[in-house]
Amino acid sequence: MQATYFYVKALHIIFIVTWFAGMFYIPRLFIYNTEANERPEPARSILQQQFGIMIKRLWLGITWPSAILTLIFGTWMGLLYGSMQQWLWIKLGFVAGLYAYFFTLQKIYSQQQKGIFKFTSQQLRIWNEIATIFLVAIVMIVSVKQSMSLVWGLLGLMFFIVILMSAIKIYKLLRKK
Repeated sequence: MQATYFYVKALHIIFIVTWFAGMFYIPRLFIYNTEANERPEPARSILQQQFGIMIKRLWLGITWPSAILTLIFGTWMGLLYGSMQQWLWIKLGFVAGLYAYFFTLQKIYSQQQKGIFKFTSQQLRIWNEIATIFLVAIVMIVSVKQSMSLVWGLLGLMFFIVILMSAIKIYKLLRKK
């Protein structure tokens, strides 16, 4: 039973990594596709055709299967683990938020596949960082568990978000120069 748990945990971590890889890269492709939409023809069509292929292969070939397998192995690991401590409930809350974020990426994917661009490249750059925030929160909760105060953990996360959003703003200013 214990050996099974560690194999399932290893597979869970592998699929978390591939899922996050997809969630980190897909918004970048959305940004490039959005910026291609602003280009004159024939560049617009050529770029959007290429980005459309890349987006579809990444989303359907890597990101979606990884999200499903992360959920399967995570649930299986939870059943093998047996105990639901407070830190695990907090982690699962962040995981639920991460899946909600994932479904917003699905919505953007569907829109862009239909040629609908509702977000600017700057809005997508900000949206791209949401996965990073979830990653930091989840890894900190899993790694530190009971050693971390909920208040200090939330304050640390808020500080991280402020730093991250400041970096995006600075990058935008540098790009304009």
